[in-house]
Amino acid sequence: MSSEIKLCQNCKNEFTIALEDFNFYEKIKVPPPTFCPKCRFQRRLAFFNIFNLYQRKCDFCKNEMISIFPANSPYKIFCQKCWWSDKWSSLDYGREYDFSQPFFKQFNELLHEVPLIGLANDATNVNSPYNNMSGHLKNCYLLFHADFSENSAYGFHINRMNDCLDSSIMTSCELCYDSMHAYKCSRCVGSRSQVVNSVDCAFLRDSFNCQSCFASANLRNKKYYIFNKPHKKEDYLEEIKKWNLGSYKTYKEIQRLAEEHWKKFPPKPNQDDFSVNSIGSYVNQAKNCKQCFEVVGAEDSKYLLMLYVPPIKDCYDVSSWGNNISLFYECCNCGENSSSLRFSYGSGIDLYDADYCYQSLGGSNQFGCVSTRKGEYMIFNKRYSKEDYEKLREKIIAHMQEMPYTDKKGRVYKYGEFFPPELSPFAYNETLAQNFFTLSEAEAESKGFRWRELEKKEYQITMKAADLPDHIKDIGDDILKEVISCQKCGRGYKIIQMELDFLRKMNLPLSRECPFCRINDKLELWVKNLRVFDRVCSKCGARFQTHYPKEEVSYILCKKCWLAEFV
Repeated sequence: MSSEIKLCQNCKNEFTIALEDFNFYEKIKVPPPTFCPKCRFQRRLAFFNIFNLYQRKCDFCKNEMISIFPANSPYKIFCQKCWWSDKWSSLDYGREYDFSQPFFKQFNELLHEVPLIGLANDATNVNSPYNNMSGHLKNCYLLFHADFSENSAYGFHINRMNDCLDSSIMTSCELCYDSMHAYKCSRCVGSRSQVVNSVDCAFLRDSFNCQSCFASANLRNKKYYIFNKPHKKEDYLEEIKKWNLGSYKTYKEIQRLAEEHWKKFPPKPNQDDFSVNSIGSYVNQAKNCKQCFEVVGAEDSKYLLMLYVPPIKDCYDVSSWGNNISLFYECCNCGENSSSLRFSYGSGIDLYDADYCYQSLGGSNQFGCVSTRKGEYMIFNKRYSKEDYEKLREKIIAHMQEMPYTDKKGRVYKYGEFFPPELSPFAYNETLAQNFFTLSEAEAESKGFRWRELEKKEYQITMKAADLPDHIKDIGDDILKEVISCQKCGRGYKIIQMELDFLRKMNLPLSRECPFCRINDKLELWVKNLRVFDRVCSKCGARFQTHYPKEEVSYILCKKCWLAEFV
């Protein structure tokens, strides 16, 4: 079989299914997709609410809780303690399959009956109640898509962080502030792009193995650099005293100067360290990976996003999580020691051979299950013998082909497609889809997505951000009692003890923006960088791909020329 050009049934654009794609679909025994890669990605993200949090009651214990589901959500929502408890069983909601109705109609009914977890955190978190899409956290606050971290706050897509604040897309870092895309760094402030193995640095971009460097770009194995100029240790320490970063005014000024200075140096064209035959953006330690973004340690995979704990092998169309997975296809927020998951959301943790599961963890051979924990040979939360399960599974797949689900826009869903967007528990503008594929309310509804007027919480403001003292040394403990109005969105927010202690220790200023605006600033920059553009090297004329468009960076070098000049 050779490659084929197909017409996407959603956007009506042509897309190519390559020979290697057909081989993968044959390997996992699924039909080829009828949606193009872009539309498949958007569809998955329309189920992925990471950041929108609501106050509501647990439908089991009736206690107040924080949840990604609003109070008027038509689903049964349990707090984490109740959902993980043994006080209820998902098997109590088991049902027979009805061959007179389409599969997705029946699944949607089950989804509205079985309890869902209010926040997508696993049972390993300690003293970390206000986080989402997280695990293995201790003393953390407002972290999203986070794992194995302690004493940290206000960030997303982080792994193994200790004592960090306002930092996102970080791995194995400590004592960092206002940074993104850093790896194995300590006591670094204001870094951007890829800063690796660096200590005691501020406002670096694309730098590796640096110590005591300030407002510079494209450094390798350097000490005591300021604006890319070398200094003796004594001169460096004396010069740095002029920049007291405890002052908010000073911090913002040096940030502005550093960003202007960075423009003098061509950025690293691709963040693909130790990768072979791989295409995408921020794809590291990968082999034979195409169209992968924010991925570490993947092999023989395609169309991946936010998978950073290897091994990751033979996976297609997976958005978020990972952690030792193989043979995944069309999954969102799934992973951890699992294999052969297809068309599932929020599932994994020792789960094997499962189709169309939602928040199912552990076990094997499951089809159309919701909130199950362990168990084998289950369909719609009902157990079967091995022989009966295998026979019924094949009959259901055939039934999905013969009686497909057709949504309100006329799109047809047979076996082999992810859940229709109509089944998403969230409105389009609550999900990550809105960040990657921004739509107006009218546009979203015309494409078959739901829209929700997001709640505007009113707080009794006691202080304006503009009235905060400029320097951290002038901030007293009474600030913990104030409700400050964000200078960007106007939302009221409070300073927490962990935040105040960290900023005093590091001599850094209080932000004038609320935590969600700070997180969103980095989120928008991150999404913008997950693009690929065809460019021509300004030095050698070679053609290559990078996430920097010409209107943002006019002078750009290919990887070979960049390494020759800066490494």
